[in-house]
Amino acid sequence: MSKIEFVSTRGKAPSVRFLEAMEQGLAPDGGLYMPDHWPSLLGQLWNEIRGKSIQDIGLVLSQAFIPEVPGDELTPLVEDALSFDAPLVHLHDNTYVLELFHGPTLAFKDFGARFMARMMSYQARRKGRRMVILVATSGDTGSAVGRAFEGVEGIDVCLLYPSGQVSKLQEQQLTTIGNNVTALEVDGTFDDCQKMVKDAFLDAELREDLRLSSANSINIARLLPQMFYYGRALAQYEGEDPVHFCVPSGNFGNLTAGMMAARTKMPAHQFIAGTNVNDVVPSFLTSGSFVPRPSRRTISSAMDVGNPSNLERIRALYPEMTTLNEHLWAASFDDEATKKTIRKGFREFDYIFDPHTAVGYLAARKYRKEKQSDHPVVILSTAHPAKFRDIIEPVIEHSVTMPDRLAACLEKEKQSIELEASFQALKTFLNGQY
Repeated sequence: MSKIEFVSTRGKAPSVRFLEAMEQGLAPDGGLYMPDHWPSLLGQLWNEIRGKSIQDIGLVLSQAFIPEVPGDELTPLVEDALSFDAPLVHLHDNTYVLELFHGPTLAFKDFGARFMARMMSYQARRKGRRMVILVATSGDTGSAVGRAFEGVEGIDVCLLYPSGQVSKLQEQQLTTIGNNVTALEVDGTFDDCQKMVKDAFLDAELREDLRLSSANSINIARLLPQMFYYGRALAQYEGEDPVHFCVPSGNFGNLTAGMMAARTKMPAHQFIAGTNVNDVVPSFLTSGSFVPRPSRRTISSAMDVGNPSNLERIRALYPEMTTLNEHLWAASFDDEATKKTIRKGFREFDYIFDPHTAVGYLAARKYRKEKQSDHPVVILSTAHPAKFRDIIEPVIEHSVTMPDRLAACLEKEKQSIELEASFQALKTFLNGQY
């Protein structure tokens, strides 16, 4: 089989290798990069997955999709990025939780951010030039990317976040990094931030002058490492029945990574998406018509997305609605249901859900009831509950232990630059700063 190249979802841009797709972030035609074909890794990985470490899994998948980086150079990059695990916890019956919050910033974004930081640094050294990374964040992405790139040679980072719409702890995490990382506090929503970043990439002169790239999930280099922990879940699963994966979803990058892994023959019976009241994807799956809407604020703030960019990749994977509905099921839930589930998890299972994982649990339960399914379900737990202790503690009437690395950021002084929600404001800042 020929070596993999990456093509735009919109089909009007030349194919490129992985490192070029990573550096560009968004394809020149405004589309998102996807592999031009899918290698079957049944014999190489999935048939032998039991007991494999996340480093083992990451190396096999990386070698398949990044053939232009020699193995002796790729191995240390992957091993350094994946310095923490994703434990699979048995919650009850056939329900499992894959804990993705054991990295430096206690969120699943650490996997993608650390991998991308090392690949970006490799590319910057290889080309001998600086790069500017733009990131729109609704919470955890900003701190994960900021920490991953902190002090990385040849790279500057700008984090755009919606003012007043991330938790206090999340804001402290992403505004206290400093060094080569700048936090831009945007007077708008996450969707505004995301649009500003996309507009920057569509400005050819700005993009070339500053060597812009993105660390959002529009970047294929964020999605590739998110495939790794799906494999790690299967490596720890001791049952024989095929599993469903249930993913709390906002921008749908995390779920897209799982669907991409499935295209390499990863055994996954079904994908389930749980959203909050920002339900554009569940509505799309029901009606067949995608109608983006302004996002609404909820307690599961990282999922407050009204125009999820990775739906474009999902539609490229499954262009026919009938086929898509065979692989993806979705449902939405409000804050009251989320709080009840947080309370239920603590009282009945002695487990503390963060609001996003609670939405995932709700989706798994509703799917099982509607489909009368008893298949095992792995729910991806995306953030440590301590990041949302102000929401959780009144609900469970119990304190949530604060990890030391989270407590430390609360003692630091916030450093952010206020910016209006317009591309012109961002362009003016970038041209003045870099």
